[in-house]
Amino acid sequence: MFKCIIIDDHSRSAETLGEFVKAIPELKLLSIYTDPLKALDEICISPDVDLILMDIDMPGISGIELAGFVRQRTRKLVFVTAHCRYAYQAFKVNADEFLLKPYSIIEFNNIINKLFKGTENNLWLTKLKPFFFVKSKDDHNRIVKIDFKDVIALESNLNYVVIHTFDKQITSLISLSEISKFFVNRVEFVKFQRSFIIAVDHIKMIDGMSIYMKGNIQLTVGEFYRRDFRTFLEEHIITKSGARIM
Repeated sequence: MFKCIIIDDHSRSAETLGEFVKAIPELKLLSIYTDPLKALDEICISPDVDLILMDIDMPGISGIELAGFVRQRTRKLVFVTAHCRYAYQAFKVNADEFLLKPYSIIEFNNIINKLFKGTENNLWLTKLKPFFFVKSKDDHNRIVKIDFKDVIALESNLNYVVIHTFDKQITSLISLSEISKFFVNRVEFVKFQRSFIIAVDHIKMIDGMSIYMKGNIQLTVGEFYRRDFRTFLEEHIITKSGARIM
């Protein structure tokens, strides 16, 4: 488990980054600081951490200046900023990575994998199993085994998740955010809408922002996920050179 701290004076940006951190089981979020001076005071007297994710353009003290004090208290330092002009300064203070806002969960996950790949605690690849177990509400809460390859989609339904497979639907008393921790590091699953996680292998057709899945499942790409969706299409679609995707 890698201990992580976020420093960003914009509370909304900090909260979004915090959700990304929580989506990766190997990361443990210790603190979110929106006041960089308070972060400086507390980090300097606290145990060292594995990762600091920090904005650059902040009041009182910039992230570049702050890095001079806290760089030795963390194994990895990542600057998260909306300004690419700071890239050179970031690497002069020995930052490990530079994440440019707005960024996607895919970009964030790729950086985390890159930073901690090969460490003794990083078992993301070896921990990927071909199946999982859940309690089925419709089967008197008996534990059922589901193969990842059979999952078409996971759908949020109030306090439950409906797991759509080829031959049945399993309803389990668990939230989508909880179960997503077991899917976030599997490249065959993506999230383009807050209520669904889908298997890319089982996409039948895409029409604009509508995705049609096997099993007669249809969803619309959410506003928050449209950048991720366009990136996904650009990486996989074959088009005439120069053609615009959408």
